[in-house]
Amino acid sequence: MASAAEQLAANLNFAAFAKATDLQKRIWFTIIALVVYRIGTFIPIPGVDPAAFAQAFQQQAGGILGMFNTFSGGAVERMAVFALNVMPYISASIIVQLMATSVPSLERLKKEGEAGRKQLNQYTRYLTLVLALGQSYGIAMGLQASQGVVTNPGLFFVASTVITLTGGTMFLMWLGEQVTARGVGNGISLIIFTGIISDLPRIMFQSLALAREGQLNPFGIVVVAVVMLAAIVFIVFIERSQRRLVVQYPKRQQGNRMFMGESSFLPLKINTAGVIPPIFASSLLLLPSTIIQFAGMGTNVPEWLAMVQGQIGYGKPGHLALYGLGIIFFCFFYTSIVFNPEETADNLRKYGGFLPGRRPGKQTAEYLDFVLTRLTVLGAAYITIVCLLPEVLISAYSIPFYLGGTSVMIVISVTLDTVAQIQSHLVAHQYEGLIKRSKLRGSGAPKR
Repeated sequence: MASAAEQLAANLNFAAFAKATDLQKRIWFTIIALVVYRIGTFIPIPGVDPAAFAQAFQQQAGGILGMFNTFSGGAVERMAVFALNVMPYISASIIVQLMATSVPSLERLKKEGEAGRKQLNQYTRYLTLVLALGQSYGIAMGLQASQGVVTNPGLFFVASTVITLTGGTMFLMWLGEQVTARGVGNGISLIIFTGIISDLPRIMFQSLALAREGQLNPFGIVVVAVVMLAAIVFIVFIERSQRRLVVQYPKRQQGNRMFMGESSFLPLKINTAGVIPPIFASSLLLLPSTIIQFAGMGTNVPEWLAMVQGQIGYGKPGHLALYGLGIIFFCFFYTSIVFNPEETADNLRKYGGFLPGRRPGKQTAEYLDFVLTRLTVLGAAYITIVCLLPEVLISAYSIPFYLGGTSVMIVISVTLDTVAQIQSHLVAHQYEGLIKRSKLRGSGAPKR
């Protein structure tokens, strides 16, 4: 039988949306913030020759730069002020989460509730600044090393580039936090989502133009399109899938009343790690070779390093094998961070809940670990297939731009999350309306 919340959600319509003025304000705030972000992706940093940089970028458009360019909505290709996007913030968030599981002081902060979470967020901001400074400095030096890209190389160009790119990242971090607090959904995820969506029309027109000129096989484009559509359906099915463990609560007595035991569900997602594993795996594989090429060192690469690049370069069999192994490793690694079976079992015992047939405490934790391990095997296989299959097709048909399964996963995951956020706001508005109407009926009842 459907719960009250599910019944309300099923009855949502445009009339309910028209009455939810707070939700409308949140949506408008989100749209305005994302428009500001898109404007920033077209403002170039000073001192860079756009034509020379575009020519240098096309030489590595299929590598890690291509992936970052897709995530940033073309800001990397234009070397705009938002070229770094929110990648330093994402890296900093992951590093802080990893440290929170191994550093005792950070682990204590993690358990202190809201106050500890705010302090960890502050550490994340500081680390974001450090990473943004390091990455922007590396980009500035790489631009200078590329012949003809920088009009006036020197200390002033390096300083202005570092300040501009770091400031852009910090502004996007602040903008994402504002969208999270005043808008709809996770602001950082929506920024990445907007970048990917805005770059899709360019990729489609570029594909058609190359096919018309005979540089791309039309059959290859059709195959990639069909695979992408099938991947969308597959991703939606898996992301919506859950393993629900029944949680039983015993009978309890409150005053003279006896409340019967209740039951609920503990939902475990098949893909607990999300899109973090492919992002980490691809970054580790492609970043060193891309930095070498981008810094203009391609002609001075040692022989042993050139041989390694030839074996694990983008699209090579060695790269695909290491990419798949990296995804599997980070799936298990990140799942162990975001879900702690012992902590979950302890929380269930504190609130009097238990899994039928399992004793509270250690036995419950072992069972949760047993179930989660098998779900992670399925999740790792699912992410590996979704991410590797487009890479194989791109390499087989020599498609000169990035369009990977990671982008599709991010778009679908953020879309589902945003729809759920809007639905939760509408359900809350429906509840508020029911409560107000019940109070009015109660106040208007005749007194005895």
